Amino acid sequence: MQSINEELTTVNTELQTKVGDLSRANNDMNNLLAGTGIGTIFVDYRLHILRFTPAATLIINLIPSDAGRPVGHIVSNLVGYDHLVADAQAVLDTLIPKEVDVQTTKGRFFTMRILPYRTLDNVIEGQVITFLEITGVVRTREACAQGQRAAAPCGVVVRDATDAITVQDLEGRTIAWNPGAERLYGWTEAQALAMNVRDRIPAALQSSALEKVRLLSQAQTLEPYQTQRLAHSGAVLEVTLTCTALVNDAGQVYAIATTERASGSTALVTPGEAP
Repeated sequence: MQSINEELTTVNTELQTKVGDLSRANNDMNNLLAGTGIGTIFVDYRLHILRFTPAATLIINLIPSDAGRPVGHIVSNLVGYDHLVADAQAVLDTLIPKEVDVQTTKGRFFTMRILPYRTLDNVIEGQVITFLEITGVVRTREACAQGQRAAAPCGVVVRDATDAITVQDLEGRTIAWNPGAERLYGWTEAQALAMNVRDRIPAALQSSALEKVRLLSQAQTLEPYQTQRLAHSGAVLEVTLTCTALVNDAGQVYAIATTERASGSTALVTPGEAP
């Protein structure tokens, strides 16, 4: 009896250790999933919800008591996409992952992926549905497309203009940069398109520049004004700046076009010149 009790004590200790390890691993996994900010939903082979991350509740109306319910019974916040159940079933039947871009009712964009859920023994037990936010990418893509459409009728004029002509979205990202801007500032078009307008504004002038962007975003007209901009060489250039708000078909400002001309004795720099 004493020997059996000692064995049971040893087995119980080992079991408690394994339970503790499992609990820590489960906590680590939950924190990892929550920390990524990626909406994730685990679904079994019957398309019933097993568990989900907090970020998923922003896309599909989920509450803790929804665990165990069919995914098709949950009301989603997606616009124009109502075949989640069919897509999930297709992934289960074919084991081919599904990927589609979706939009929420609040105007946010996500790439939704449906993948087979595989165990360590390579057994399929359901699906993993993830939502990766791509709102910033979509907004930039739209701004670039609108900028290209707006610039198309006057493309030759912009290319041949001696003044620096640039276009930036409302976040300050450069989406157009003509040869005149290359000659004035020294950055090539490829370099400029990877920059934000803040990179060309002296630190002391950034607050006033952002205020002008705010006024333009409200479609207010600004008179040409004198200011300073940084060149690729590191020089501070005196320039005359004219800003124009670009408005889409819905009457919304989506970008800002600028015409920039060297004033005073400012010297031009060579495109690509090292600082």
